[in-house]
Amino acid sequence: MIRRNIAYILTLALIFFLMPVTIIRADIYKYQDKNGVIHFTNTRPSARKQSKVYIREARPKKTRVFSTTRYDKIITKAAKHNGLLFSLIKSVISVESNFNPRAVSKKGARGLMQIMPGNFRTLAITDPFNPYQNIMGGSLYLKRMMKRYDGQLTWALAAYNAGPEAVDRYGGIPPYRETQAYVKRVLKSLLIYQKGGKV
Repeated sequence: MIRRNIAYILTLALIFFLMPVTIIRADIYKYQDKNGVIHFTNTRPSARKQSKVYIREARPKKTRVFSTTRYDKIITKAAKHNGLLFSLIKSVISVESNFNPRAVSKKGARGLMQIMPGNFRTLAITDPFNPYQNIMGGSLYLKRMMKRYDGQLTWALAAYNAGPEAVDRYGGIPPYRETQAYVKRVLKSLLIYQKGGKV
């Protein structure tokens, strides 16, 4: 009998934990009844009752997820054309825009590889939101930074983020928190993609 009860309880517990969880979200309303008593409720009062929202619950922001493999063919072509690792270009895209082809930064950098408007002409970019143009142009710029710093990857990445002038001024990675974090993030992503088998 005891074993049967335990089995029954365990079964109920299993069902409970496996049930889909529904998150209930609601605003809190405040109204006063005819007797002057103030009520709070998460159900919208009828139109006859004069009420107002006492606490408005923050609505969850919608996060758009972009494909991480959609541009692999373009990345492969850019890697071969510029003598760069496939995984390096993909890591830069991942950190720069999270694969959002319409991304625009606060400073005005645009597209998948977040290219500044001042570099469009030298990189043959007429539409920064065109994935092909952006990846080919961004890869060319990365190649130039690699050549400028004799293949020192961390310096090239720092220059890609903060500009070569900053790297030249400090003789290496600038003491900017954003740039230092950027270099670390790209390197971490690079290791992950290389472990995935495609470099």
